[in-house]
Amino acid sequence: MKKYIIALLIVVILCGIRYSNPWFLDVMRLKALDSHQRLQQSEIIDNIVTITINNDTLSAYGQWPFPRGSLATEVMKLYGAGAGLVVLPMLMAEPDRFGQDADFAEMLATTPTIIAQVPGNVEKGNPVTRGVSAMGNWQGWLYQYPNAVGPLKEFAETAIGVGMLIISPEQDGVVRRMPLAVDIDGKIYPSMSMEIIRTASGDVSYQIKSTEAGVEALRIPKYGIQKTDPHGNIWIDFKHKTQTYPLHEALPDLTGKIVILAVTASGLDSVVSTPVGNIHAHDLIAATATTMMSGTNISRPWWSDIVELAVSFVGSLIICFIVLRLNWYVGIVVLPIALGGTYYASYYAFTQYSYLTDWSWPIFTMFVSWSAAAFLRFMSEFKLRQQIKKQFETYLDPKQVAILQKDPSKLKLGGERKEMSFLFMDIVGFTPISEYYKNKDDPEGLCDVINDYLDRMTKIVLKNGGTVDKYMGDCIMAFWNAPLDCEDHAQLAVQTSIECADETDKMKAEFKARGLPDINIGSGVNTGTCIVGNMGSSTRFDYSVIGDAVNLAARLEAQTRNYPGCTTLYSQYTKDQIDIPSKELDKIKVKGKEELITVYEPA
Repeated sequence: MKKYIIALLIVVILCGIRYSNPWFLDVMRLKALDSHQRLQQSEIIDNIVTITINNDTLSAYGQWPFPRGSLATEVMKLYGAGAGLVVLPMLMAEPDRFGQDADFAEMLATTPTIIAQVPGNVEKGNPVTRGVSAMGNWQGWLYQYPNAVGPLKEFAETAIGVGMLIISPEQDGVVRRMPLAVDIDGKIYPSMSMEIIRTASGDVSYQIKSTEAGVEALRIPKYGIQKTDPHGNIWIDFKHKTQTYPLHEALPDLTGKIVILAVTASGLDSVVSTPVGNIHAHDLIAATATTMMSGTNISRPWWSDIVELAVSFVGSLIICFIVLRLNWYVGIVVLPIALGGTYYASYYAFTQYSYLTDWSWPIFTMFVSWSAAAFLRFMSEFKLRQQIKKQFETYLDPKQVAILQKDPSKLKLGGERKEMSFLFMDIVGFTPISEYYKNKDDPEGLCDVINDYLDRMTKIVLKNGGTVDKYMGDCIMAFWNAPLDCEDHAQLAVQTSIECADETDKMKAEFKARGLPDINIGSGVNTGTCIVGNMGSSTRFDYSVIGDAVNLAARLEAQTRNYPGCTTLYSQYTKDQIDIPSKELDKIKVKGKEELITVYEPA
């Protein structure tokens, strides 16, 4: 029971950590969700194209920035190739050094071109806003900036759209979400991606809906509702990629496409870290805009925390129960199924329903629970083996103890009906020996003699695979075929009795040389069915046997005194199972038996 309580406590602690949701769990969760993004098959966007100003472009055109008149000319070439909307993610807050701002403003006035502004910590800003309809209290939820640097006034007045260039990394520096709007001095300003969608749809404004729990969604009628997190961020679907062409080469057919003109030349490009690796900032804008236009509302639903916690708790409990109760290999099989199933369920929810569900902590919880349960089971079985060793090492052959330690199931706790052979053996004529040491006032000497006798006989019993049940003064009780199976248990029991008689002859010679009284033994062997197992109380028990067959063996040992020179007496039940030459000695009646018992001795 203790191991179950410990396992439950570990599961509760792990789930408690998940419930408290410390910061490192958030980072761990985000890293886990990244795996879904990386496994997606890339898709080329049809309606957005990137035209880059790369190193080769600068070699062909000259240094950056281009004169604004030249830049305006290049933009007009894009529209000449059929572009429906051109996006310039570039900040133009200072006058052109070549004095060509008028040419650029004229281009803006005649084309649907979007330019950029950037939030920043500046004293005097000039951000450009667009129409917005706000429902609910969004203040305190949108990301706040003290000010922003906008484009030149003439550009702001003529451009069809001005979008904020915003990058919002997570705690680990990786960009996964993009704010669709920000709060600057109490006003709402759209991001570049939001401005692209608004302009592409032909809407003059957009809507933002907030509740007490934060921003809920932003909406442009043509592209529907964009569900956001409480801070107005949407999760970006990074499978979307754009076709990329350099500005200095022949332009492709851009009919009706949104064209992002961006700088990728070395030292001028802006690179951000994402779940799919480092990408350019303009690719981030394109991926965000495509996520919105495709209707992919990647979200982390309100029930995700509950489900993840439930999977962690229930899954871990089931695994602990399996490991602690069933065969060890069941736990080995169940663990990868549980872990793989949890990951697949999370991946399926993402690919099919755009739900972000965390697989990392449930998997971590189940693995730790499995490891803890396996350790607890190992310790429990180790203690059981140690208990078996301690219980049996004083009266079992060490080889048998080793077998029981490896497989405790061979030791049946409680009682088991089994056919066995039993040996009772004690010293015949013990009184003269006792009197001898009594007269010498040497009880210690008597103890040494008894211990020597018991030691020698016990070694013979153990050598022949027997189990010493108990010592009763100078009497030894032993049995065979438990706790380990022994097919020739009757043969070994009689053979042990014969060997003990031979060892007694050696002791007699030693006693005679020391001037001690003569020593003899008597042994009774019987074979039959009994109950064997751990018997006693819950605080103290012994591995022992009970049954009529046991009692008969004891009665036969006592009968050896009636047959001078007989050291081994065994029953018909034993004789039928041995191949030792035997001689029928008598038919006797013993206490507790009505029928006559035929007894034998070795021939």
